Amino acid sequence: MKYGKLYAVIAMVGIIVGGYWVISWQANRINLLIDTNKKLTVALEEQKSINTDYQARIMRLNQLDIQYTQELANAKNEISRLRDISERHPERVYIKAECPKSKTTSATSLASATTARPTDTAIRNYWLLRERIAESEKIIRGLQDYVRQECAK
Repeated sequence: MKYGKLYAVIAMVGIIVGGYWVISWQANRINLLIDTNKKLTVALEEQKSINTDYQARIMRLNQLDIQYTQELANAKNEISRLRDISERHPERVYIKAECPKSKTTSATSLASATTARPTDTAIRNYWLLRERIAESEKIIRGLQDYVRQECAK
């Protein structure tokens, strides 16, 4: 009977030591999980901040795009308006030009002289160049604003 009590005490000590070991192991695991959770929380907050910054940058870029797209549309409308006016009233279009002097002197009168007019191709090219200049100007200004607002920060 003495041995039975001894075995019971040894079993109790084993259970207590085993329980302590399991609790200690679980506590270490919990501490590790808490540390990992803190690191992940910090990383999540940083990512939220980055995402918020990206959203703000995207909004600013979108506003720049809208602004310069509208300005470009207005410039194209103005060029179209001027083109329509010039086609309806060609006598109101003034182009600086010089007529070459003739080498022979003739007794022709001014009544037989014709006004200097550019060719149809020259007129089309003129309007095409005006459109491209307007587009280039708006694109360059938009890119400059983007660089000032986003890249210089």
